[in-house]
Amino acid sequence: MPPFDRLVDEAWPAPHRVEAEGWIYRHAGGVTKRANSVLPLGARADLPRAVDAAEGFYAGLGLPCVFSVGAQAPPDLDRVLEGRGYRRVDPTLVMTASLAEQAVGAVPDVEIHDSPSESWLRTWWQVDGGRHPDGGEVAAREWAERILGGVGAGYASAGAGMAVGRGVPQGDWLGIYCMAVDPGARRRGLGGSVLRALLAWGRERGASRAYLVVTMANAGARALYEGEGFGVAGNYHYRIAP
Repeated sequence: MPPFDRLVDEAWPAPHRVEAEGWIYRHAGGVTKRANSVLPLGARADLPRAVDAAEGFYAGLGLPCVFSVGAQAPPDLDRVLEGRGYRRVDPTLVMTASLAEQAVGAVPDVEIHDSPSESWLRTWWQVDGGRHPDGGEVAAREWAERILGGVGAGYASAGAGMAVGRGVPQGDWLGIYCMAVDPGARRRGLGGSVLRALLAWGRERGASRAYLVVTMANAGARALYEGEGFGVAGNYHYRIAP
């Protein structure tokens, strides 16, 4: 299986990160669990002690300790965390698709730029990004923009910025992120247009396969992705300290 844990981490880079014997402590002001969680890559000789160290790191930031538990996590980690009272939340699917049959060229009425416009940021933030702690709207937006700017990407928009998405070229892979459609513009096919445009854009840049992540609870998004040829290739979830 491809190293999706690493691909996702590289495509959504936390501005503040500390490596500790193969585990990565990530911090981004509380903006998204993905960028504010431990990425536990590989086994540790003393697993309880490793968890203690992670808890200490986040306690120093005044944040709860959160683990992203995926395919590369130690096999016993979930059991250890459950024993400490960690809640299991947001089970998430990794879906993939081949780009071999993907048409190359522009998709009508979709624009892709190498940086997010203000309308792109506004739509994504209002629909999906604006889940942040009590640090304030301005500070949270600044953290989000630092995450987005941490790696090269294409920012697609359609419908006068009412539908947006982000594509991250990663060698043979294209990561699809930030798919969001304003509630008032849904059921018009805009999300599908954005997705197809990003897939074509990624193929033009050498990607042969695409991946994305979607929560299991998001049936509407899953149906859209399945309709565009994506299938389930893996999964992960989060564990949040009590």
